Amino acid sequence: MLEFISIRDHRVMRRVNNWRAPRWIRVWAICATRGGDGWLWYVMLVVIALFGGADRWATIAACSTSAFVGTLTFLYLKRKTSRKRPCAVATHCWANLLPPDQFSFPSGHSITAFAIAIPLGLFYPSLMVGLLVCALSIASSRILLGMHFLSDVVVGCVLGALFGYSSYLLYV
Repeated sequence: MLEFISIRDHRVMRRVNNWRAPRWIRVWAICATRGGDGWLWYVMLVVIALFGGADRWATIAACSTSAFVGTLTFLYLKRKTSRKRPCAVATHCWANLLPPDQFSFPSGHSITAFAIAIPLGLFYPSLMVGLLVCALSIASSRILLGMHFLSDVVVGCVLGALFGYSSYLLYV
C-alpha cells in the first residue's frame, strides 16, 4: 500500500514540478503558504477575542487545543517517518522557498490550518466557507510549492479536521 501511494505521490510531484504555473497562481501559492505560517491564525484569534461574543473563549480554547495537539502530532510523525520533502527529491521549475524543516510527512501547515479552521467555523458557521477555502488554499499551496507530497497534505488535512472537531466537542 505504501508503495502504491509513493508511486502516485511521485507522479503528482513530477507533474507539479514541471508545470509552469501562471503568475497569479504562483503569487497565490506563496501568499497562502505564508498565511499558513501562523500569523493569520493569531490575527483571527485576536479578532475573535475582541469581537467574538459569548463563545469567544470556548472558540479560542478549542482552536488552541487542536493546534497544540496537531503540532505535537506532526513533530512526532515527522521524526518517526523521516520522509524527504519533494524539493529534496527533485528540483522545482519555479518555486525556490526554503522548507521549515527537512521532513515531509505529514504537512504541519495542513494540520494546523484544519485544526483551527474547523472549530472556528463550527463556533461561527457564517465563517465556515471562507475558513475552508483558506485552509484548502494553504494545504494545496504546499504541494504546488514542492514542500509536500499529496499524501502528506491529505493526511494533514484529515488529522487537523479530526483534532479540530474533537476540540470543538470538548468546549461546546
